[in-house]
Amino acid sequence: MNIYNELIKSSLLYGSETWRLTENNKRRVEATEMDALRRSSRISRKERIRDVTIRQQIRLEEPIVKEIEQNQLTWYGHVQRMAEGRLPKMALKWMPKQKRARGRPKKNWMESIRKTMNERNLNEGQWEDGKQLNLGVGQRRTTF
Repeated sequence: MNIYNELIKSSLLYGSETWRLTENNKRRVEATEMDALRRSSRISRKERIRDVTIRQQIRLEEPIVKEIEQNQLTWYGHVQRMAEGRLPKMALKWMPKQKRARGRPKKNWMESIRKTMNERNLNEGQWEDGKQLNLGVGQRRTTF
């Protein structure tokens, strides 16, 4: 389990705060996570053991996508509390001037943040005070 947390999970989560989390990306990350769990447990796909059973054996409750969403909310709150002149805050508020292509616009990072906030019943004003959240987002583990 330590190998999973230290090597695999840290590699999968690197830079995930800024990913545009589409359904296709979620599927890919979950598939990569399950592949790593199966390999570390030495369980082949040919054995036809369900992913849920493997997660229970390893004692993993939440899929890695939930942790990515938590990291994104933490980063969003951090950027919202920054001063107006900081580059990450300016990049977050930036709107391109060029005309967009035909068709449906692609889902952007802000839309996935709003969706996650709605699922967790969070409001925009709650980011002013980081201690006000108390929803398990961005809290460090104290025990190993």
